[in-house]
Amino acid sequence: MSSPTTPSAATAPGDAAPEPFGARLRRAMDTRGPLCVGLDPHASLLTAWGLADDPAGLERFAMTVVEALADRVAVLKPQSAFFERFGSRGVAVLERAVAAAREAGALVLMDAKRGDIGSTMAAYAATYLDRDAPLFSDAVTVSPFLGFGSLRPALAAARAAGSGVFVLALTSNPEGAEVQRAVTPDGRQVAQVILDHIAEENAGADPLGPVGAVVGATLAEAGVDLRVGGPLLAPGVGAQGATPEDLPALFGPALANALPSVSRDVLRHGPDPAALRNAAVAYADRVRAAVAGAGKATGNPLR
Repeated sequence: MSSPTTPSAATAPGDAAPEPFGARLRRAMDTRGPLCVGLDPHASLLTAWGLADDPAGLERFAMTVVEALADRVAVLKPQSAFFERFGSRGVAVLERAVAAAREAGALVLMDAKRGDIGSTMAAYAATYLDRDAPLFSDAVTVSPFLGFGSLRPALAAARAAGSGVFVLALTSNPEGAEVQRAVTPDGRQVAQVILDHIAEENAGADPLGPVGAVVGATLAEAGVDLRVGGPLLAPGVGAQGATPEDLPALFGPALANALPSVSRDVLRHGPDPAALRNAAVAYADRVRAAVAGAGKATGNPLR
């Protein structure tokens, strides 16, 4: 994994127009390795680290992870619920962690899975995608299951800020299939409808569009076209059972845009910063090897 050189700032020098999220993410994945590390302060992890399950323990955990990894991993993904459960003090820790991670060069993907309509969706978008907001992040996860059009405020806010959104499309939890695998009157799965919308949003973008899809890495097969022109967040690597070596079969020709996410299998190595770094480096190297191996197998080298 490379040295801490990838900037996360969404603005160019002199307050020029924001650099698009897709360009910043592609650069981070190419230079730091195609890996997202989840910042998930489970109560069990706090206990395993010898920390109290309280705001002080939360801050020690979060800032240790940020200080160990934010200057070398491509993306850090805080799960907002694990901070929100402590109320305002937990949200204050999240604000500090986001700011510190971005300052160190990591792209921050806020895992909030927000979804609503109209002014409420706009308020969610402002929370994470307004450049002056305390929780401003490089990207946020959103839910399209009130209709893809309900995401318009978030899509517009992301483009204005040079940020991104990751849209839930094909999750690996068993309950998701009853909605995501349902078939619409035109014969497409709901997941494919969502992916087609994402592809439309990313049309013409190079190297990556600002709208990504969330596709569970633990799925046995996709059964949909994942070539959406944007990044594919793949949670589930590590403790949930998926491995980097599983990615080529799942993502196929879209593998170069896959961003696998690992959480507990890295975080369990704390509180030792060196052990956290070593675990993240090992995962990034395995993903790189899987992508390179898939490129050699097809005779079409992947990025």
